[in-house]
Amino acid sequence: MRRVAPSSPKREALPRFAILRRVTADPTPWLLIIDGDLPGAQNMARDVAILESVSEGDSPPTLRLYGWNPPCLTLGRHQGIEAADLEFCSAEGIDVVRRPTGGRALLHQHELTYAVVAPLGRGPLPRGLQDAYRLICGALVQAMQSLGIDAKLTAGDVNLQLPGPRSTMPCFEAPAGGEVVVRNRKLIGSAMRAHAGSILQHGAIVLGWDGRLQAGSMGLKDDASLRARITTLRDEISHEVPRPVLERTLIEAFSSSLGAGFEQGQPTVVELNRQDELFRSLLVDG
Repeated sequence: MRRVAPSSPKREALPRFAILRRVTADPTPWLLIIDGDLPGAQNMARDVAILESVSEGDSPPTLRLYGWNPPCLTLGRHQGIEAADLEFCSAEGIDVVRRPTGGRALLHQHELTYAVVAPLGRGPLPRGLQDAYRLICGALVQAMQSLGIDAKLTAGDVNLQLPGPRSTMPCFEAPAGGEVVVRNRKLIGSAMRAHAGSILQHGAIVLGWDGRLQAGSMGLKDDASLRARITTLRDEISHEVPRPVLERTLIEAFSSSLGAGFEQGQPTVVELNRQDELFRSLLVDG
């Protein structure tokens, strides 16, 4: 159902990254939202609310950067709850939430998450989903390379199909085309959803690793099968990268790859209200 937004909602101008303008291929400024660490259902509801608003033409294309608190296991849009060990998650204070995108189970803990929300075929994103996915992931590769990491995109077609509801395979056990890898180990896992001519693509940039929580949240005996397939920022860089530095690196890479200028702001009142409406529907409680 289409919602009527208030006329010309105001966005608060923030001092850091207030304006990042360049000579761009797309004259429309993108909105930049830098959130702190939020609960999982709030993060997913906010991404959906922004996607709906952008697809309706009420908000500009948006890049959002955020973290998670408490740790959260997300399930793919149609994935069965069998992929989660709900008893373990409850005991460890891990939220279990359903993502609006496809893919498989993923524990969000030591990471920085990006979300790109933009129309297809207008501005920098091409009309094809495969091409749009690879363009966005190409910006991520550029960001990682600027940090001195030998990141690459995997070959082959991007798997944009939703896994079946009986799939319990964790996200990092499922290699696919168009993924950001280092020496064939995944560093960034992403997923996409199309809606009314626009897309939401979000993904996890893995900073560190807690094998006990990773394995336990998905009912695995240990994390051996997961850890062999992934790498982390801490694995690849000998020094700690402060979060503001990583955020700026990503912003600059997206600006360069997409030919987009950014203006920092916050979600609109309409988006925040929609987020509140969606919040409970995304929780998984068994």
